[in-house]
Amino acid sequence: MRKILTYLKSYKKECVLAPLFKLLEATFELFVPLVVASIVDTGIAGRDTGYILRMCGIMILLGIIGLACSVTAQYFAARAAVGFSTKLRYELFAHIQGLSFTELDQAGTSTMITRMTNDVNQVQSGVNLVLRLFMRSPFIVFGAMVMALTIDVKAAMVFVVTIPLLSVVVFGVMLISIPLYRRVQNALDQVLGKTRENLTGARVIRAFHREDEETEEFEQRNAALNGLQRFVGKLSGLMNPLTFIIINMAIVVLIYVGGVQVDTGVITQGEVVALVNYMSQIL
Repeated sequence: MRKILTYLKSYKKECVLAPLFKLLEATFELFVPLVVASIVDTGIAGRDTGYILRMCGIMILLGIIGLACSVTAQYFAARAAVGFSTKLRYELFAHIQGLSFTELDQAGTSTMITRMTNDVNQVQSGVNLVLRLFMRSPFIVFGAMVMALTIDVKAAMVFVVTIPLLSVVVFGVMLISIPLYRRVQNALDQVLGKTRENLTGARVIRAFHREDEETEEFEQRNAALNGLQRFVGKLSGLMNPLTFIIINMAIVVLIYVGGVQVDTGVITQGEVVALVNYMSQIL
């Protein structure tokens, strides 16, 4: 990992600015529920149309600033990721050119092609996602919990329970999926290897009338790859439904607790709306 990260040295500025602008976007996003709460408690309760319009203008302004920060962060993240993958691909090609014939035969041409194309593209996407979401996601999650604590401690206990449950689901699915993705990569290498063999040895295959056998073997390898990809996709697809279930159940509990707190006069209706918005932002 350290060797790979050395290719980001030329993009230190982008690696700092991309998360920074994402944090700015998240900060402005955390202020929106407070504006909504003030609209409900002050504007709607007092039937003050002017106040409502002013607060709506502030919300629009926050949205525009957040959009500008998000686009800027995406620009710097994409620039760093593309430059990183370019350098990595160049160094990988130079390394492959320096391998002996024995090492090339052991690794296999299909594996080399996969490393140069698909693997580098995956790493590029990973760098892009890390620069954009690595700091933003924890900041939003814990920021929403802190803002909820400033509104009402009792209602914020729902966040304290929900966030660990979400962490268990997300990291559990990731821990199970990562080894399976390695198997998918190996299956992809086998499919590419068989494809290359058929392309380079097409005349030999035809001369010995092995078209049917080669087609059947390719279909078997392709079916194995398809089965692995479908299984991993279904497993990864469980993350969204499970997180939505946890969040929606937490919102139900939050509304119930918030309703009790409103009846006792501890918090206002607008603050309950803000708490629900903070819970939704965790997703």
